Amino acid sequence: MVELAGIGPGPFAVMLLADMGATVVRVDRTGGPNPDYTPNPVIERGRRSIAVDLKTGAGLAVLLDLVAAADVLVESYRPGVAERLGFGPDACHARNPALVYGRLSAWGQSGPLAHVAGHDINYIAMSGALHSIGRAGEPPVPPLNLIGDFGGGAASLAFGIVCALWEARGSGRGQVVDANVLESTAGLMGLVHGLRAQGRWSGERASNLLDGGCPYYDVYTCADGRWVAFGAIEERFYRNALAVLGGADEELLNAHKDRERWPALRAFLTDAFRSRTRDEWALAFDGVDACVTPVLDLDEARLHPQSAARMSYVPIPDSDHHQPSVAPRFSRSSTPVPPLGSGPGADTRSVLAGIGYPRSKIDQLLAGGAVAGR
Repeated sequence: MVELAGIGPGPFAVMLLADMGATVVRVDRTGGPNPDYTPNPVIERGRRSIAVDLKTGAGLAVLLDLVAAADVLVESYRPGVAERLGFGPDACHARNPALVYGRLSAWGQSGPLAHVAGHDINYIAMSGALHSIGRAGEPPVPPLNLIGDFGGGAASLAFGIVCALWEARGSGRGQVVDANVLESTAGLMGLVHGLRAQGRWSGERASNLLDGGCPYYDVYTCADGRWVAFGAIEERFYRNALAVLGGADEELLNAHKDRERWPALRAFLTDAFRSRTRDEWALAFDGVDACVTPVLDLDEARLHPQSAARMSYVPIPDSDHHQPSVAPRFSRSSTPVPPLGSGPGADTRSVLAGIGYPRSKIDQLLAGGAVAGR
């Protein structure tokens, strides 16, 4: 794979593929990273790097030579930029007809917003997803950048690339994978749209089963100011939870599907969970099928016995911090330990030598500034 360096969802999509064994060369800028961007040791793991000045003819020639030897190219520029710089789909397919050209944009390659700037919060706002997240009577709550950038755009691009590679095995032809964050986020809302079509989802925030409107699918504060998550959608889990909490009368035991009793149920749950600390509740619910779990911070999540048993986190090389392990896992294929990604231009010489450039030509490109690095 050849990855044109970018930010956000593009690198995360490539991380997913690199984690599964893709050999990735990231094409970085010769002048160093964008000053608005901080390199990330986790989502940029598993790549080699070559620094290329794509605004020069010699630099463009280097990129197209990389493309000629690649299965996949990934870029996340605004629509038209790659074409203007000379490495759009037509130029790349002229060098390599079997290339899968993966492009990730904000709004899509066409339409009135195609060239408008934005970030995750803007894309999920325009998809309806952000409107659906938050408390009633309060502004919507940004859910990090998990929904638009990563769960939507990045996952859609990675899946599309794998699908296109599979198709190319039969056809021998590459194609463009046109992924964008807006439409991918809309796809993540498929369950909600289906429930709306059945008359089972209200457009009013925090009034539905999964958005905090339901008292047994919500977060509650404990005696120590920390929280537990309660998600007893099925009635048997709900009854198991009330048995552990204690003190519920027959009216509350039968309130699972009765919305008129939900205010009383919420008041009961609020008071009950406030009576013990988070960890006391975690111990009380240990081994009980009630869908009650502590809300863990990042360090607690890594150290939890479930994560420790499965080695769900591994150290970041040359760091005191940890990173999520590769997922998913396979019954036969080994799951690699993610290597640290290379710094910009760290592999310029070895990458160019790997596609057949003689040392004299590499020296010439380095001296002329078309490429940079060691």
